[in-house]
Amino acid sequence: MYNKVTQAEEKWGGRNGAIDNWLSERKQLLVQYCELAGLPPFEGEGQALPSTQKITSFCASLMDYISAGHFEVYDKIAEESQSQQATKKLIDELYPDIKNTTDVALGFNDSFADSTATQDLDGFDVKLSDLGQKLELRFSMEDKLIETLYQD
Repeated sequence: MYNKVTQAEEKWGGRNGAIDNWLSERKQLLVQYCELAGLPPFEGEGQALPSTQKITSFCASLMDYISAGHFEVYDKIAEESQSQQATKKLIDELYPDIKNTTDVALGFNDSFADSTATQDLDGFDVKLSDLGQKLELRFSMEDKLIETLYQD
């Protein structure tokens, strides 16, 4: 996923400040996700859960990213697209799936953003894994939307 974000930044970077910022937020979110999941280069200590501080920080970044998409970037893409009709149609087609990923992210946030102890982290690994899969799907759909801005 990280490589795809880097490719997206290289492909579309510098053309639109809001999208540049959003892709930068996506990259930071992925770094935090990998750290929580204990993925390289952030391999954890055995089966230890991440600190509640790291989880809270990740949840805040996740909510910021999701909110920026829904309340800023999607509308900006629709407004600035060369083919507004095609973009509107694509947004309408993708929105139910994007909403599904939003629901998973909100559920994760509701479950873990305010965790204060390890007993509050029941099911954390399973929900984090599910969230990762949904985020990968979401990023792919968002990239399709961004692509509509730069079609020749």
